[in-house]
Amino acid sequence: MRIGYYAHHHGSGHCRQADKLAALLPVELQSQLTVFTNLAADAYTFTTITESQIVRLNAEDERPDDVLPGRAGQYWQPNSMHYSPVGNSDIQTRSWQILDGIKQRQIDIMIIDVSAEVAMLCRAASVPYLYVRLAGIRDDSAHVSAFTGALGLLAPYPQALEALMTPDWMRQKTLYLDFLPAANSKPLTYEVFIQLLRTSTSNTANERFDNAEQITSSKVTPINEDKRQPMIITVIKGYGGHETIDAKFPELRNALPDAFIISLGPISDDMREFVDLATQVDDVTPFIAHSDWLLMACGLNGIAQAYDYATPLVVLPDHRPHQEQEVMAEALIAQGRALSWEQFMGQIVEGHIQNLSPTHDNNDSLNIENGNKNTILTNSAYSLTQDSMAKIFIISVATYPLAKSWFQEWLLPQLGLSPEI
Repeated sequence: MRIGYYAHHHGSGHCRQADKLAALLPVELQSQLTVFTNLAADAYTFTTITESQIVRLNAEDERPDDVLPGRAGQYWQPNSMHYSPVGNSDIQTRSWQILDGIKQRQIDIMIIDVSAEVAMLCRAASVPYLYVRLAGIRDDSAHVSAFTGALGLLAPYPQALEALMTPDWMRQKTLYLDFLPAANSKPLTYEVFIQLLRTSTSNTANERFDNAEQITSSKVTPINEDKRQPMIITVIKGYGGHETIDAKFPELRNALPDAFIISLGPISDDMREFVDLATQVDDVTPFIAHSDWLLMACGLNGIAQAYDYATPLVVLPDHRPHQEQEVMAEALIAQGRALSWEQFMGQIVEGHIQNLSPTHDNNDSLNIENGNKNTILTNSAYSLTQDSMAKIFIISVATYPLAKSWFQEWLLPQLGLSPEI
């Protein structure tokens, strides 16, 4: 079947998810995927699909000549839609672009990531669709309408991180794909990583490494034969709301004055004095793998990269619609995979953080203490296996000849459901 993927334009994450899913297809099947988005071409560069496989849509912003604004209030705004200007020529054009693209490219099934309005458009046009269900509290009428109108729901995260308040019917209609893996990057050894840090920082910052080595070499019985490094704390931020995380830097530096603190992503100028290295990189994997602590928000792609490493995680969720990141943070903390900022600072006060030995034997497991729970995580990257659900799912869609046979023979048995016919 030919697959259409609608990727919302807020951030690059939705296009990135489409790219990850396309990468799971054999090369000969990747041409069967078309992405529909109004994200600008310079905002995200696809690595798996070509520009010819992308339908660039008109914007959907409100216009001064709209008959009604996008959120017109009670009795003027359908509960089944989040945003629906009336008389908006751009949205009229993009609706034609979507339907025309589906017809011209002979799309058999759409994956919608995410838009209640595009879901309604597809259902009204009798186009089969699957809906990407993100984390958070999504029990409003518009989301429920999009969910019920879909053949099935796709959760790009592990079932273990499902919110407790999610209704049973919604869980049962969901295919859990786990976190989709990022593009493979060339791994760096810990030694090479440390050398890169040394060459990228000032002499003052390098003193943290020198002092730690002197302390270790002065011991009669060193912890191990490797020179001990300072505690490395990496803070990863995106471009949406980094100021909130930046505000933690003074308290972090005061609590751990000898730590080597790294800021990845944008940073406020007045916060640079509290970090040893502020930079932006294309690949954060070495920092995730070799840091002693990782502080980050709870965006889907970021957590997906960090989740299967043993590096202890401190979650600093951004405020997003539907409490998306807050719910993800709560699930990670409840699972014992992460600490909140308050738990992290409490462990520093109690002396637990300093007692972690940053000697980085990457073959060992690491304990993350969270209240009365201890979670053991192996410090190795997630490797996609042949039987991963995400890969099985997307190949099944691409190789089945008809949407009906795929729905009845593959999807419904996976979900254990049967429509009331």
